[in-house]
Amino acid sequence: MAPIRLQLGSAFVVTGDPNRMGDWARNGSLTNGPNRAHRCLCHRGLKPKLYVHTAQVIQPMNNQPRLQVSTFRVPAPSPRFRLKTLHLLLVFAGLLTPALPAVSSVSAAVAPVASSIQGVPPLMLAKAYQAGISLPDYWVSEKYDGVRGYWDGEKLLTRGGERIAAPGWFTAGWPKVAMDGELWAGRGQFARAVSTIRQQTPNDTAWRAMRFMVFDLPAQGGPFSDRIPALGGLVSRIDQPWVQAVAQSKVASRPALQALLATTVKQGGEGLMLHRGASLYKSGRNDDLLKFKTHEDTEARVVAHIPGKGKYAGVMGALLVEMPGQDGKAAQRFKLGSGLSDEQRRNPPPIGSTVTYRFRGLNDSGIPRFASFMRTREDAAL
Repeated sequence: MAPIRLQLGSAFVVTGDPNRMGDWARNGSLTNGPNRAHRCLCHRGLKPKLYVHTAQVIQPMNNQPRLQVSTFRVPAPSPRFRLKTLHLLLVFAGLLTPALPAVSSVSAAVAPVASSIQGVPPLMLAKAYQAGISLPDYWVSEKYDGVRGYWDGEKLLTRGGERIAAPGWFTAGWPKVAMDGELWAGRGQFARAVSTIRQQTPNDTAWRAMRFMVFDLPAQGGPFSDRIPALGGLVSRIDQPWVQAVAQSKVASRPALQALLATTVKQGGEGLMLHRGASLYKSGRNDDLLKFKTHEDTEARVVAHIPGKGKYAGVMGALLVEMPGQDGKAAQRFKLGSGLSDEQRRNPPPIGSTVTYRFRGLNDSGIPRFASFMRTREDAAL
C-alpha cells in the first residue's frame, strides 16, 4: 500500500529499520519548502521490530530552516498487534504536537483523515440498563449474541471497519442504503459466527447458517419509532430469508421486562435491547440504546500473567487486566482469576488480547466486584 501523506505538522514514518529515516531525511522526501513538513505513515517492509521516526522542519528566527530527526522503537504488544492500531495512535500523537499555529485548524483537518484511516462505521452503541427509566418510551428486542455488521450500501463491515468476506450471494441485491445489524448464527453459536466471519475465503456452507438481523437504518433520519416500519419495508423488498428485521415490542413495567428477560435467557438468548422511540441515530454511547442482561459484563485487555500459588503453582494464577478509562477517569487494572479453567491457566489468553468478564457492580474505587472470566473475545480485532 502506498504511504498516506498529509501536509500537516511533523512527519511520522514507520519502518523496520532503525536507520531508514536518515535516508528519507537526506534525500529530501519529507520536506516541501522551509515551513512545511509531511506526515507520512508508511507500512511497507515492516519487520517484527518497528521503529517510528519523526521529522520536523524548524526555522529559528534569522536562521536557515533545518530538519530535526529522532527515532524510537515501538514494541509489538502481541502477535495480534495490528498496524491499523499503530496508525491510529500516531494520528492521535500528531494531535498533541501540531506544527501549525492554529490548533483548531489542525484538529479539523486531522479528524476526517483519522476516520478514513480507521474506516470505522459511526455506530450507535449501548449502555447498560438501569432501573428508573420510563419504559413506555422504549422499544424492546432480543439481544443477539453475534458479530456487529454494518452494510454501508456497498460492502459489509465489522464494527472495527474490517471488510467482511461474505459470499457474493449473501449480499446480492442489497440496496444502496446503510443497514446496521448483527451477523448471527443462532442462539449459543457465538463462536461459530466469529469463526465464519474471520475467514478471508468465505466458507459457503458456514455462511448458509448465518443471518443478518437488521435493527436500524442509520441514514434514514427521523425518530426510531418511524425507522422501524421503514426498516420492515426495506427488508421485505430485499426478500431474502437470511436478512431479517429484528422484532420490536413495548413493555409496560419493570416486572414485565424482567419476565421477558427470564424467558429469553431460558430459551438460549443473551438478553434484551431497549431503544428509545424518540431517538435519532447517532454514534457513540448514550441512554437512547440500552442492553439488559441477567448479569453485567464488559471487556478488558490482558496486560500480564500472574503466577499461581498453592494448587495453581506452576501455572497461571490470575490475569492482570486493564479496563479502559471512561468519562474522564483513568484506566484501571485489577486481577481476574475466577472463572478460569485449568486448561486456560495452562494456556492463558495472550498478553494484549481482549477478554470478557462478568461482574456485579463496582466498588468505591471503580473496580468490578466479583469479577469472573467468561471468554477471550476472538472478535475484538474485527
